[in-house]
Order: sequence, then C-alpha cells, then structure tokens
Amino acid sequence: MRSDAQRNRKRVLEAAMETFAVEGLSVPVADIARRAGVGTGTVSRHFPTKESLYEAIVLHLVGGIVDKARDLSAQNDPGSAFFQFLAHMVEQAAVNRGLAEAMSGAGFDVEAVAFRPERSLEAVESELLTRAQQAGVVRRDITRADVKALLVGCLARERQGCDPEARQRMIDVVCTGLRAEPGTPVGDRGLVG
Repeated sequence: MRSDAQRNRKRVLEAAMETFAVEGLSVPVADIARRAGVGTGTVSRHFPTKESLYEAIVLHLVGGIVDKARDLSAQNDPGSAFFQFLAHMVEQAAVNRGLAEAMSGAGFDVEAVAFRPERSLEAVESELLTRAQQAGVVRRDITRADVKALLVGCLARERQGCDPEARQRMIDVVCTGLRAEPGTPVGDRGLVG
C-alpha cells in the first residue's frame, strides 16, 4: 500500500473509532469520511462495507482488551484477575458507545470478529473465569454466557447517563453475586428470585 493510502486508512480508522465511541454505530460513513478529511470513495476503497470498518475497529479494540486480560492474569491471583478484567470490560464499554452497542449485539456481530483464534476474547474470558472458579473465588455454576449477560446489564445502566458512581455500584453488585461463598459447597447455593 502506498504511503498516502496508508495515511488515509489510518485517518479513517482514527475518525471512525472516535466517532463510534462518542455517537455509536449508527453514524453514516459520509460523516466519518468528512471527519477524516477524505472522500467517501476513499473510505470505500479501504473498507468496502460499514461492517468491514466496524470489524477493523473491533479487532483493534479487542486486541487491547486481550492484552489487558493477559497482563492481569500474569500479574494477579485468579480471582483478582477475573474481577479486574470484568471491571475493565465495563469501563471500556462505558466510555465507548460503539463498543457497548457491539457487545450488546446492536447492529454488529462482535462475536464473529472478537473470537478469532489469533485474538480470541472468548479464550481469555473463559480462561480467567475457569481459573477463578478453580481457585474457589467464583461460583462454579457461572458460565461465560452468564458473565456476558451481566456485562450487558451493567452497560444498560449507562443508557441513563454517564454516572461513574452508579457504574461502580453495578460492578460491585455483579462481582458480589459472582463470588463463591466461603465454606458453602458449590451445589448448595440456591438462586434468588
């Protein structure tokens, strides 16, 4: 790729990441092109569909999230790594409306992109959960799908407006519910509700 084409691609990605983070996934490609200082044809040459632009952005974001998960796993005990990662995911999605929409399944199949073998978000999420369960910190009956639903629930609170105290309260409630109760056999925990 020529250097001017590489610069244009980078400008488009930066403009799209910033725009999607603030305004969500429904932003028209023409707006992204305008903000990048290029024509819509330039955007289309690099990203033939809006979904291919989402894909490039999600791959970039997922790469950072996977790296963070690996760092947390290497530097912390299994329980701390899991709970810190959960909080990190909520925080990342709270400040990035496009990521929050993608995680909740609104208009883009993040699962298809985020779980590629080379940067598998699913693999690191499953590994952190399994390690925390094996360490007796997280309830053994919790599945990755449960954790994803709880993440989406935390993000639903953000629709009422940015409120860091409420966000932390939601994270605390979720983490408390996920914790294994000391001294309680795994099969003896009843569900409330």
